[in-house]
Amino acid sequence: MSLRRRRESEGKDEFPLPPTEGRESLEHEKTDIRGDKANIALLLFLYILQGIPIGLIAAVPMLLQNRGASYREQAEFSITLWPFSLKLLWAPIVDSCYIRGFGRRKSWLVPSQYMIGIFMLFLSMHVERWLGGNGLEPNVPLLTLVFFLLNFLAATQDIAVDGWALTMLKSCNVSYASTCNSVGQTAGYFFGYVTFIAFESKDFCNKYLRSIPKEHGMITLPEFLWFCGWCFLLATTLVAIFKKEDDLTAANSDVRRTDIYELNLYESYKILISMIRMRPIQILAIILLTAKVTFSAADAVTQLKLIDAGVPKEKLALLVVPVIPLQIILPLIVSRYTNGPRPMDVYVSAIPYRIAFASMATLIAYFTPYMISGGYVPFYYYALLVVNYAFYQIFLYCMFVAVMAFFATISDPAVGGTYMTFLNTLSNLGGNWANTAILWLVDVLTWTECVHKNSALVMDNNCSSKKQKEECSLAGGECKIVFDGYYIESVVCIVYGVLWMVFARKWVAYLQNLPKRAWLVAKSPRKSSFTTKNR
Repeated sequence: MSLRRRRESEGKDEFPLPPTEGRESLEHEKTDIRGDKANIALLLFLYILQGIPIGLIAAVPMLLQNRGASYREQAEFSITLWPFSLKLLWAPIVDSCYIRGFGRRKSWLVPSQYMIGIFMLFLSMHVERWLGGNGLEPNVPLLTLVFFLLNFLAATQDIAVDGWALTMLKSCNVSYASTCNSVGQTAGYFFGYVTFIAFESKDFCNKYLRSIPKEHGMITLPEFLWFCGWCFLLATTLVAIFKKEDDLTAANSDVRRTDIYELNLYESYKILISMIRMRPIQILAIILLTAKVTFSAADAVTQLKLIDAGVPKEKLALLVVPVIPLQIILPLIVSRYTNGPRPMDVYVSAIPYRIAFASMATLIAYFTPYMISGGYVPFYYYALLVVNYAFYQIFLYCMFVAVMAFFATISDPAVGGTYMTFLNTLSNLGGNWANTAILWLVDVLTWTECVHKNSALVMDNNCSSKKQKEECSLAGGECKIVFDGYYIESVVCIVYGVLWMVFARKWVAYLQNLPKRAWLVAKSPRKSSFTTKNR
């Protein structure tokens, strides 16, 4: 999964504006990073750390696919991506419960990062065996549990860092927080995913980094986890000892602001319940939870199918490199068309184009065995992947920026952070449940049979399990796919997408025509939760 696709599913929102009463003065206040350079550097570093486990989790499915994991097992492991979707459930607790003497954000940041480091060190000692090394089968349930907990800790660290970012910087420099988030998390993801996959691959290392070929890469997953684990422990210790967290209630605090209102734990959950009861929110929830089914086959399965067809995993990981400049520029371009009163028009208009390039990706996957041989990927094939991926990203960005603009338009400013996060959670779940379901259904919809290599005789074996595949091989047969569930899913998703547009377009128009007051939360405090970014 690319970082932008992950951000789209996660619903990574920008930092909300402060309340109306204090907004005018902040809008005219020029940025001045003098005195904040060290804080900006620290935030950037913390977001880099956050991106590393996210990148590692994105790399594991590739390793599992190369070691014979089924698509049902891939669906099981995809649950590890859910914590960033669900962090709204415990974000109010992180915001409200802390040790004042140690620091509101450090009370959660330090333990979370220590636990991430410990988890990585623990994983480094066992992950090779759990992945199926030395002839063993992958222990996917255990891998799922451990990496789910790792991502849960990363999501908790994200809540703490997001909150700290808004108080660590001077009010005139708060806009740098979102830049640190975007740049830092991208860099960490790149290090944990692309860099690891490249240096783990013997083919990449032998071709580009070595003069004498060897039978292994320059780094293994246990070694990478060991290194990252100690980095987390060392960095966290330095932050805990040397970085003081200012108390906003202190009269002499440089970051003291009178425009800050904090929701307590009871208020946060009460507002969530109020939002769930609102009819416009219920309609929007149905739209968000069903829209991404259209692209789930392309997003969740296509990359794994390319690995099955013989495309080296490091080639696929490196796909994101030429698209990075596009990912930086696109939001700026798309935002010009989503700043109006009807941003969801862009959302709906982008769907047919995204369907088209998702369909193209399916065709590429189908013809891949005919275009590559022996693991050699010709330049024209790689160029085809990059071009299709780039165009797919353009329309993905259109949908992402449009829905974020709509969320910003309708969110009740009195509870802006909680409101935005709730909508982002719905958007996130819409992608996660669909991807998990579509991965699980690949094996269910796939029809295979065991065919004798010499006589072409079909044996009484459907190769539905690893044991049956081994029995087929021992009997001199070969498991062949008669109907591939991935292509069935791809066709169904396309048809579903067309029908979704027909029926959902009118409801999208209905929501955009609602007056602003229809989206206000009943009984919400009439102040903004500026610093309570309970995402």
